[in-house]
Amino acid sequence: MSPRTPWGTYHQIADALRSRITSGDLAPGDALPSEAALGQEFGVARTTVRRALAELESERLIRALPGTGRVVCTVEERKSPSGDGTPLAQYRRIAAELREKIAGGDLSLGDALPSEAALVREYGVSRGTARQALSELEGTGLVVAVHGKGRFVQGSEKPTG
Repeated sequence: MSPRTPWGTYHQIADALRSRITSGDLAPGDALPSEAALGQEFGVARTTVRRALAELESERLIRALPGTGRVVCTVEERKSPSGDGTPLAQYRRIAAELREKIAGGDLSLGDALPSEAALVREYGVSRGTARQALSELEGTGLVVAVHGKGRFVQGSEKPTG
């Protein structure tokens, strides 16, 4: 079992990658190294890398291309709400709001997230849209699904002291 990565390490990784993008070391359209390569470079688990990449995606600095990996966004993509020239998808907005609640401490480590049904009622979206928002958070490592119980915050542990 590997030792726990210190809280906030993903922010440092995001900062390092952000610096590479803003300095031009990674230009628009350039592919980022794989999650495995970044994990090896920074000496962290892929979950930590995913959280850093999710932060950069939320800032519209990078985007995922299915089958290709993540690439640096163009200036035009950064200006559009979704980063791909289309309005921000509802599921991404819901995921972003839940991510903010986790980061802000409204949802803490071990707390249950709202159910799909609750998100459907709150946001007026389909169950599939609610499920997609929750799945996006699972993919970043912030949330874990427990069969028959729901989804819970797993990646927002804050330092004590």
